[in-house]
Amino acid sequence: MRFEAVLFDCDGVLVDSEPITNGVLRQMLNEAGWALSQADCERIFIGKAVRDERERIERETGRPLTEEWMRAFYARRDERLRAELQTVSGALDTVIAAHAHTAGRIACASGADRPKVVMQIGMAGMQPYFEDRIFSGHDLPRSKPAPDVYLAAAAHVGADPRRCLVIEDTATGAQAGIAAGATVWGYCQHGHGRAFEGLAVARVFQRMEEMARALMIENREPL
Repeated sequence: MRFEAVLFDCDGVLVDSEPITNGVLRQMLNEAGWALSQADCERIFIGKAVRDERERIERETGRPLTEEWMRAFYARRDERLRAELQTVSGALDTVIAAHAHTAGRIACASGADRPKVVMQIGMAGMQPYFEDRIFSGHDLPRSKPAPDVYLAAAAHVGADPRRCLVIEDTATGAQAGIAAGATVWGYCQHGHGRAFEGLAVARVFQRMEEMARALMIENREPL
C-alpha cells in the first residue's frame, strides 16, 4: 500500500525524551510521598498523559493533583528537556523521507501537551517539515489509547485514516493508531517489540534508518 500520510508520535519516536520526563515525574512524585521506582514510573506513565492517572496519583500521594503542581512539573520538565534533549538517531531523515514521499502530508500526533511537542520538534530541527501540523491529545476529548488525536491529524492533512501510516513506540499509542484504522509500524530501539505483543502492528523496527528505507519502498508505486 502507498500511504497518503504519515503520522508520527513524538516522545520516543522523534526525540529521546522519555527518560528525562519520567525522571522529573518520578522525583516530584517521590517528593509528594509516592515512593515510586523508575521502572514502575515508566510502566505506569509512558505513553499516557499525567492527568490520565489522576486518581492513582491522588490515592498514592494522599494529595489532590492541582494545577499548581502540574505547572511546577511542566517547568522542571521543560528546563531539563532544553538542557538534555537528544533527537532519536535517524528520525530526522525518516521525517524528511516521509515528507518527500507524501507530498508534505505528515503530522505529529502526541499524547503530550502541545507546547512541549512544539518545543521538542523545534529543537530537533523538524519544524520546517511539520509546520503547524502538530496535534496533542490534551486538546481533544480523549487522549491515547483513544484514536482521537490520529483522526484529527488525518483529517487536517486530508487523508483517509485507513491509508495513513502511524509510527509509534508504545502499546498505548499503537492501540490509538489501530483504533483510528491506520497501519501501525512500531519503533522499538531496545528489545524485540515485546511492547506490541497481541496488537495488530504491521512491522517493528529497531532502527529508524530501516524504517525510512521501508517507507520509500512502500511508496514507490503510484496510488
